[in-house]
Amino acid sequence: MRSALPILQSLERSESPSVFNRYPRSLMGSPAPPEIMSGESPEAVMLWAHSKFPRLALVASLQAESSVLIDMASRAGIGVRVITLDTGRLPQETHDMIDRVRDRYRISVDVIVPDAADVKQLVHEHGTNPFYRSPDLRRLCCEVRKSRPLAGALIGFDAWLTGVRRQQASTRSETQVVAEDLEHPGLTKVAPLAAWSKDQVWSYIHEHDVPYHSLYDRGYTSIGCAPCTRATSAGEDERAGRWWWENDEVKECGLHWTPDNRPLPIVHHE
Repeated sequence: MRSALPILQSLERSESPSVFNRYPRSLMGSPAPPEIMSGESPEAVMLWAHSKFPRLALVASLQAESSVLIDMASRAGIGVRVITLDTGRLPQETHDMIDRVRDRYRISVDVIVPDAADVKQLVHEHGTNPFYRSPDLRRLCCEVRKSRPLAGALIGFDAWLTGVRRQQASTRSETQVVAEDLEHPGLTKVAPLAAWSKDQVWSYIHEHDVPYHSLYDRGYTSIGCAPCTRATSAGEDERAGRWWWENDEVKECGLHWTPDNRPLPIVHHE
């Protein structure tokens, strides 16, 4: 029987030197030096991260990539805290997937919800579905329901694992396997699947009988909040089903901004 993932207790963030401190800033730029774990297998990257960062989180969207990471962690006996964000607008199929992951791997999944007061203010000022009105309001909704809750959830950790891949979108094409997290100072962001293709992800899922989100069987290729996600057609970009009414090519919610794709700050009017 497959062993369950150990669950780590949340601790105060340490003041230990960053993995990046040994590199001159001129070599680093914004991301970590590309040689850190570049070319290594996802399992090797995860084992390295587990040994390097005692307080390691796996932030799971419950899409195919995070399912692969959870399975790899389980097989390797890597202890991580599994975190997922419940925005309050998720499809029922995502809640079902959370239960399937808990049952399959016998783990706890920390479900993080947005601050109720923030959501109330958002709805009061902009309505229930502000994301249809402008990209700025959509990003504000993502900030309230995703970015702020994640920032709070990552307090006490040294690093976090994400399923982001370079081939998912042009905005992710420069994703480093290991990067200094500019959104959450002091943390390291690790993307073990950065170099993997969609075919590699699904080959792993089928080979290891990994549970996957049921919306994939209905033509979805990227899954987020219910109002903001649709199925895609053959030949469309993987993230074409996200915020499809926007003309903006940057299909990001804010969790994975880079200096190159970050929009101008949202102006909050009193």
